[in-house]
Amino acid sequence: MPDIRGFSLFARIGLTCYAFVHLVVAWLAAQVALGDNERADKAGALQIVAGGGGAVLLWLIAVGTGILALWQLTEAIAGHRHASPRRRWVRRAASGIEVVLYGLVAYSAGKIATGGSGKAPSVVTAVLAKPWGAAAVTCAGGVVIAVAAFLGYRGIRKKFVHDLDFGGASPVLRRSTERLGQVGWCAMALTYGTVGTMFVVSAAEYDPAKAAGLDPALKTLAVQPYGQVLLLALAAGIAVFGVFALLESRYRKI
Repeated sequence: MPDIRGFSLFARIGLTCYAFVHLVVAWLAAQVALGDNERADKAGALQIVAGGGGAVLLWLIAVGTGILALWQLTEAIAGHRHASPRRRWVRRAASGIEVVLYGLVAYSAGKIATGGSGKAPSVVTAVLAKPWGAAAVTCAGGVVIAVAAFLGYRGIRKKFVHDLDFGGASPVLRRSTERLGQVGWCAMALTYGTVGTMFVVSAAEYDPAKAAGLDPALKTLAVQPYGQVLLLALAAGIAVFGVFALLESRYRKI
């Protein structure tokens, strides 16, 4: 990665925007838990920004997270050369996942900034209509669940620490950031695991609406026994990830 000062600035701005989006998603998820019919996904969070007259902020989010996605794409293809061969491919796989995470936010922000809905057209209905559709959607759900498991592993084993440089940070701040990262990454694992499970359920029940992303997954969770408590806990975990991402914007190796 070339040492370009402007790139580093935009990457850190992108990480800050990424944190902000997750904090808003956490707030929306809490509203769903309390009975409000909010749209608790990243597109819904960006709609909140747009509703507040934040067109400039939307473009900042789109550009910042877009740069993050491109950066991680280069890392996934040819990065992490300092790591051992085995760890290098694991780190590249993590970068590949981050390409998707950052890219989805960039796509949604750009679409909303240009007047769109920010939600990619669902192809699940068309796929389920095919003879092989249920198997394909089930496989997609399995992939999302596998990604969720990887995120949980990343959190539990503190693998995200390899991407941070705590030079100049106090021991207390370092430990706090690590704990926030552990809780936050595990919460994101549960979030994506819920989405993946809904994909599998949608294939079993031939109900495309259940595979429409995070929003319907959380609303389905909210109506389950103890769903309100579980959803509030998940919202808190997403908020913790948002706080961690704010600290990451300062200490991420770029």
